[in-house]
Amino acid sequence: MSMIPSYIFSTVLVLLSLHQTTSTQVVIGVIIDGTSRAGKEANVSLQIALDDITRKTDQRLVLRLTNSHGKPALAALSAKRLIDAKEVQVVVGPHTWQEASRVAEVSSQGDIPMFSLADLTPRWAIKHWPFLVQASVSNQELQMKAVAASVQSWDWHRVNIIYEDDTDSAFGSVIPDLMESLQEVGAEISHLVPLQSGIASSLSEELTRLREQQFRVFVVHTSIKLATHLFQKAKEMKMMEKDYIWIVTNTIADFFHSLDLTTISSMQGVIGVKKYFPTSSIRFVDFRQRFQKKFSLDYPEEGNDEPGISAVEAYNVLWAVAHSFGGRKVQFAKQSEMNLDKVSFIHFDGLTGRVQFNGRKLSPSSMFGVVNVIGKSFKELGIWSKGLGFSKNIDNNAIHNSSMQNLGPVNWPGHSLYIPEGWGLSNSSGFWRIGVPTGSMLKQMINIFHDPQTNKLNFTGFEIDTFREVMARLPYYVPYEFIPYSGTYDFLVEQVYLKKFDGIVGVSVIADGYKYAEFTCTYTRSSLAMLVPVQSKTPSRAWLFMKPFTKATWLLILAITIYNGFVIWLIERNHNWRLQGSATDQAGILIWLSFTTLFSLQGRLHSNLSRIAVVVWLFVALIITQSYSASLISMLTVQKLEAKISDIETLKTNNAIVGHPKGYYGFINASDLKIFLAEHCKSFVVAGPSYKVGGHGFAFPKGSPIIADLDKALLEFTECGKLRELEDKMIGEERCVEADSSNDDEVSLGLNSFWILFLFTGGTTTCSLAIYTLDGLRKAKTSQVENSGILTALLKYWKHQRSRFTRKFSDVENSDLPNA
Repeated sequence: MSMIPSYIFSTVLVLLSLHQTTSTQVVIGVIIDGTSRAGKEANVSLQIALDDITRKTDQRLVLRLTNSHGKPALAALSAKRLIDAKEVQVVVGPHTWQEASRVAEVSSQGDIPMFSLADLTPRWAIKHWPFLVQASVSNQELQMKAVAASVQSWDWHRVNIIYEDDTDSAFGSVIPDLMESLQEVGAEISHLVPLQSGIASSLSEELTRLREQQFRVFVVHTSIKLATHLFQKAKEMKMMEKDYIWIVTNTIADFFHSLDLTTISSMQGVIGVKKYFPTSSIRFVDFRQRFQKKFSLDYPEEGNDEPGISAVEAYNVLWAVAHSFGGRKVQFAKQSEMNLDKVSFIHFDGLTGRVQFNGRKLSPSSMFGVVNVIGKSFKELGIWSKGLGFSKNIDNNAIHNSSMQNLGPVNWPGHSLYIPEGWGLSNSSGFWRIGVPTGSMLKQMINIFHDPQTNKLNFTGFEIDTFREVMARLPYYVPYEFIPYSGTYDFLVEQVYLKKFDGIVGVSVIADGYKYAEFTCTYTRSSLAMLVPVQSKTPSRAWLFMKPFTKATWLLILAITIYNGFVIWLIERNHNWRLQGSATDQAGILIWLSFTTLFSLQGRLHSNLSRIAVVVWLFVALIITQSYSASLISMLTVQKLEAKISDIETLKTNNAIVGHPKGYYGFINASDLKIFLAEHCKSFVVAGPSYKVGGHGFAFPKGSPIIADLDKALLEFTECGKLRELEDKMIGEERCVEADSSNDDEVSLGLNSFWILFLFTGGTTTCSLAIYTLDGLRKAKTSQVENSGILTALLKYWKHQRSRFTRKFSDVENSDLPNA
């Protein structure tokens, strides 16, 4: 688009500002590598541009073209000769930074503006050389974000970077941008591989080292010349087959159209990010036809005559010069560098779009093409745009997406039908080598035995079954084989680091192991604990009869018994002469009655209240008696065990000998412990506190991409209940373990077992006592009323008799008086 023509216009403006002559002739020095594809395209394109300018304008441009043959020293010498002898007003080219940096030094010394077509220009160069103008449309920082977006699209998280690293090369200056862009999308750099151009031996060594590690995503940022050798060597080493991913930057992808069949065949499946320019305009179509005709005549040895970005940039540069000098009288007097500020005002419609400069840089494009090598050439997959993502075209109705997967199917290396995972086996056997420890303490966990029928080793057990179930839940197929290993835990995990194994089954996850490997999430709980011999903890048989009930239960039975006896005595004392007597006799009778009520007075109770209380108490006593008998029998028949050693301090004090199972790997986990105790429940118990440590998991090389997938599969395996089923199958019956863990409080019957019964009998007896008390009070009141009536009658009778006696005596006295 406009990015390409822009740098050209900039060049022209600089020429106009710095040099003026009395003639309209403008002499332009051009330095290109005539042996490279970029130089050949630029040569043809400049001649076509010169014809167009001469035909369409009244300007006269003169080109002084020299061939540097790709040698920086020769490029610098050519620039000096052009400036000194030819009196050129401006210098254009070359295409590599090694050459451009030498020419920029010479042109700045001669105060001649130099428009660099180098694809890579370090940020510091513009400030260092005041007469340097960057006329390339490349934006390396933005391009690295496009590369990172491609990596993110396929969920790849580990990337190898291969780049060209020469002293005078600018390839290395882009690597920080690439690394930062990859980290922004969650991708880590597995290996950073600098290559020296021209050293074939280093290619074999580096590729061999990369082939031995698991990660298969490679981002290549080199010149097309070095990339040609790189991919041919990679094909020889079978690194262009399935499971490999190759992504190249524009320094390679921009020249896909120019590669011969041998080279293109070695790059099948490569994804490229290249400079984008539209090719549908009428102006470009006309340019293409003329370019192809002239290019095929001038360079018949080239197999492809299609114009690339080098042709477009060269065409626009010359037009930029023409626009800059148009309509001006030019003098050959040298101008000051401040006139270069006018470069910022250069803008015009170039061959493929708008061209505009900003400072002394051509405004870069915000779009990059995404291509894929397939067959004899390559296909356009789509476009990546800044802030928009991927789309199949640049139409106004184009649908943008953050993922490259929406651009359609990709031809992967090896013509793979599935999306590569970004990693693969680090060996050539075709199987994952999974190490299995041979010294497992329990056969239920890991059991390795020889099968005479197949003459092979068989692997069974909880750890093996878990691994198989998890691997079956991966979204892709991974072939693997078990390999036995006899050695210590440290040496076993170290084998992953040494690449003897691709993974390990059933190891404890501990911090020290991370020096050599990376672990999945744990699927068992592990702890550091003591297993010690046991001894009987049954108490002295002399007091065994007290153990069925707790102390509180015994006290409550005593209290309720005395209370019931007291109430019965109180109710029945007036009806039974045996319950009467002196105070001392009454106290003894009360105590005796409390414990013999159920047996001594049955059938001789006179009150219904006492009968009700006794019946309820008889019911409660029956239940308590049966419970006591059952508990006592259990204590007499079941032997309780306890640890001979209580804690680690006891071991230290006694200077005891501590043993460890030979060949056992890691700590005891919950499956191991339950199985062992179930088998040896009469001999061992766990003593002292347990210290939590990492559980069992699978070990793989550091940074292994399969870790995340295994963790997800493990969670699915656990959540669906399959892991619990395996544990139950291996552990079996655990009742023996549970009985040994009982304590005294759980064996003795407490108040919580009988409180309702005690409440029942106590409440019934209390109700009987209350009724008896109220009845006694009622009778006492009635008796009092009756006694009060008799006294009144006697008083009335006495008064009546006294009255009669008084009248009688009065009559006698009155009768005697007259006679006297």
